[in-house]
Amino acid sequence: MLCLAPSAAHAAAPASIDSTETDVTDGYTPNEPDEPTLAGSTAVGECERDVPWISYAVELTDPDQQATGNTARLVITDGTNTATLVLGDLVDGKLSGRILWPGASVDGAGNATGWPGWAFVDGTWVETDGNYRWTRGNISAKITVNPEVAVPLSYPPATPVCAAAPETPMLSPDSPEPTVAGFLPATGLGASLLPIAVVGGLLAVIGLIVVAARRRHRANG
Repeated sequence: MLCLAPSAAHAAAPASIDSTETDVTDGYTPNEPDEPTLAGSTAVGECERDVPWISYAVELTDPDQQATGNTARLVITDGTNTATLVLGDLVDGKLSGRILWPGASVDGAGNATGWPGWAFVDGTWVETDGNYRWTRGNISAKITVNPEVAVPLSYPPATPVCAAAPETPMLSPDSPEPTVAGFLPATGLGASLLPIAVVGGLLAVIGLIVVAARRRHRANG
């Protein structure tokens, strides 16, 4: 007996395949990372011992580690000029301290030796258009770390206890006694004693006139 293999026409039909796919993303919304922010950061102009300072406090909120920088900078501009002050690196997202106002300087003891918009020329403090004078005008400022935030900032105004300008004459080792432009240096008597000296001088002259008049009267009598 011959056994014949089934012909191709009689081969078992392949199992049908269900092409319907389940959409595994149906109803799923991926979480968007929170953007970093510097909200709450500040920069304030302050005057201490006639020295203009900028006190700052930087706080970075970045829960999803999206910030691309860690160094804080303060950018000041008047629309034409720009000054960028490096404040330092954040530690655990925070940084605080103070920095001299642009154009200001101090000596080793912390005494003021320079102010924005002032120059020491021939023994006299005079105002100048240089040395960051523009920072004493209408300015805007921002703290940048990437992100950045705008902060209100202005040059500290003069007060009875802090001038933030060369209000008092300063001495230079190689210069004669200096003055502030428009003010003469005190010579001999202090400025506070000058009115008393003038009055005293007038009284002395009046006294001499009276004595001379009496002697003349006696001589004619």
